[in-house]
Amino acid sequence: MSSQLLHTMIRVGNLERSIAFYTEVLGMKLLRTSENPEYKYSLAFVGYGEESTGQAVVELTYNWGTDKYDLGTGFGHLAIGDEDIYARCAAIAAAGGKVTRAPGPVAGGTTEIAFVEDPDGYKIEFIQMKSATQGLG
Repeated sequence: MSSQLLHTMIRVGNLERSIAFYTEVLGMKLLRTSENPEYKYSLAFVGYGEESTGQAVVELTYNWGTDKYDLGTGFGHLAIGDEDIYARCAAIAAAGGKVTRAPGPVAGGTTEIAFVEDPDGYKIEFIQMKSATQGLG
């Protein structure tokens, strides 16, 4: 029996704004949504492919009536491999996204990375695919 990472869940302050960022700015697909009126929350799952294909996705959780969260100190970032992080960051900036660390080699190494922020302030790291499986170095 094998295991698979299914998703990372983050709480968001505005579900529509977050769906727009992850789909329109990062190019993910909205895979599915659900609402739970009894417990007053909505979910949206976004990703580059379905979990059934082995892809990990992001679960965006909106708790009704909560429009802002303090970012936890335990959460680091989402990491996305990309063939060209330079072009990706240019496209993200052109689409109104916030690039917080320009693409380039990691400090003390050769792995090329960049960071962007989603509308709620969560960090998303882009790693040049040619080095994504080698670890940071």
